[in-house]
Amino acid sequence: MEPRELSSIMAQNWDLLKRVERRSGVDVKNCYQCGKCSAGCPMAFAMDYVPRQIIRLLQLGFVDEALRSRTIWICAHCQTCYTRCPKEVDLPRLMEALRQEAGRAGLVTDKKVHLFDRAFLGSVERYGRVHEMGLIVQFNLQSGQPFKDAGLAPALFLNGKISPFPSRIKDSAAVKAIFQRVRSRGGAEH
Repeated sequence: MEPRELSSIMAQNWDLLKRVERRSGVDVKNCYQCGKCSAGCPMAFAMDYVPRQIIRLLQLGFVDEALRSRTIWICAHCQTCYTRCPKEVDLPRLMEALRQEAGRAGLVTDKKVHLFDRAFLGSVERYGRVHEMGLIVQFNLQSGQPFKDAGLAPALFLNGKISPFPSRIKDSAAVKAIFQRVRSRGGAEH
């Protein structure tokens, strides 16, 4: 990486950083880089930047680098980082805000994770829960691998693990209302 002047980078990305902070409710200045989030992260092995490095990128104004990272798509939102953080920095909410911003800007680095995320949330919105078989079929078709899990289907179906028919929760309208409320507050479409 070539040397860059930090104050101009920060000025250039100030509005974007503030938008991410507002969406997530996280002030990145609260992180003092202790590293507990990264040490406890079960997904850190697969990330290009560990969670503490994502926050450091934001603190320094390198918002574009954070938006282009694979890390924001790999984060499992398991809350391990948040529970370990002595400053209660809600990293999962920050990662979700970064994902949304990356999606808006067309900076999705892992298309399959993004496809899965949209298919999963779409299933939850429609049925109030995930319809596993529908999720598998939709994801595989959209990701260009229609027969990927076809060999698994008969055994899963015969053992009652998946069903071709979705089951709905009793009050699926309440779940739909949650999705509508999130959208009305500027949340992303799935």
